[in-house]
Amino acid sequence: MDTLKERTARGLFWGAVNSGATQLLNIVVGIFLARLLSPGDYGLVGMLSIFSAIAGNLQSSGFSTAIVNMKAPTASDYNAVFWFNVLTSLAIYAVLFFSAPLIAAYFRQPCLVELSRLVFLSFVIASFGIAHNAYMFKNMMNRELAAVGVVALVVSGAAAIAMALCGLAYWTLAWQQIIYIALVNIGRYFYTPWRPSLRVDFSPIRRMFPFSVKILVTTMVSTASNNILTFIFGRLYKPGAVGNFSQAYKWNFMAYSFVSGTVAQVAQPVLAAIADDAGREKRAFRKMARFTAFLAFPAMLGLSLVADEFITVTISRKWADSVPLMQMLCVGGAFMPLHTLYQNLAISRGRSDIYMWCSVAQIVLQVAVIMALHTYGIEAMVGAYTALNIAWLGVWHAAAGRLIGLRAADLLADTAPFALAAAGVMCVAWAAALPVGNVVARLLLKVAVAAVLYFAVMRLARVQILQESIDFVKVRLRRK
Repeated sequence: MDTLKERTARGLFWGAVNSGATQLLNIVVGIFLARLLSPGDYGLVGMLSIFSAIAGNLQSSGFSTAIVNMKAPTASDYNAVFWFNVLTSLAIYAVLFFSAPLIAAYFRQPCLVELSRLVFLSFVIASFGIAHNAYMFKNMMNRELAAVGVVALVVSGAAAIAMALCGLAYWTLAWQQIIYIALVNIGRYFYTPWRPSLRVDFSPIRRMFPFSVKILVTTMVSTASNNILTFIFGRLYKPGAVGNFSQAYKWNFMAYSFVSGTVAQVAQPVLAAIADDAGREKRAFRKMARFTAFLAFPAMLGLSLVADEFITVTISRKWADSVPLMQMLCVGGAFMPLHTLYQNLAISRGRSDIYMWCSVAQIVLQVAVIMALHTYGIEAMVGAYTALNIAWLGVWHAAAGRLIGLRAADLLADTAPFALAAAGVMCVAWAAALPVGNVVARLLLKVAVAAVLYFAVMRLARVQILQESIDFVKVRLRRK
């Protein structure tokens, strides 16, 4: 049997492949669609994102997370979660279907009535694959998850581009979501040996409820936190302004999700497996924190560095207003994967209460700060939102770090060197590109200087994470 270390390394490798391929394909498709569609198209669909996301949280209700955290879930556990998800999603869709006119009235956009009813179908379709996804996640089937995601993205992306060329405008983005999740579900059924049964027993749901209800509240709060700005902007500003923010947020989210997704696919299963050994758990967590910082800070600070050139070259100057928003969000995004790591630590210890209360307090404070600054404009609100997310890492550490005896000095020792190195590298890359007038050449020069210099600094500092990553890739290539 593979050791936990080998399974973790393999899981991280395929998690990186999955996240990397997903984000690369999203970038390619996103570039085409952003050139074909308008900021207003993105703004209209973005206004609905908070409703779709919260509905998705309600249909899962934290039970899939509970399954992943169980030592040995049974077929009955998976079956109960499957039918609960399906029945709940149908009930939620019925409520949202009849609430569509109210949603359209809130945003003062009549077209949202029909658009929302189509967009909300995506979470109904998704409900049929949640239990299967939990099975694959529990068993760290990251290679299969990568294959499913890539195929679904390619097909749904190609279909979306074709629809955009045919002039379907914002309907393009709605249909893209539906096609994507339908294909993902087909892939999950193909790779998962478990099948739902008509013999339904909801007793596992009752057993999981005390743990799951806290996960549900937390995920809903986290979802509200991630979408609160779009929801508020949709009321205060025109669809074009909301679209610019949605575009900035999308690129930021895609970038930090690469790191978060890579780590999250192994963090909870691994930490849950060694939760009874505090010393080992602490060492594993600190190593994950170093790996996270090693990837997150150069990736996110680098994207902030090239935001202007990236937007200009890829999706044109019509999105120029999204650049300053994207730069601020990316600085905050560098810290988000560490938030995710602490969340997985709390969940692996069965402390969904910590996960819940930290998230609830964060969203309450976010709303208060954002609304206090709404008269100062979008940039002021986004800046405050970013600063609060960075500062909140200290709260997560105080609440979850004590579970394994992790000191603030430990976290700083593990992450600060990567943050400082990345910031220094980006300053040098920015200065090196100043004399270059051509936007494409300036983009390429910034990327090249930053990548080469960061790699050189890591090599000179003899960073263990870098060497272990290189060694693992070499082993994988030799096995091929």
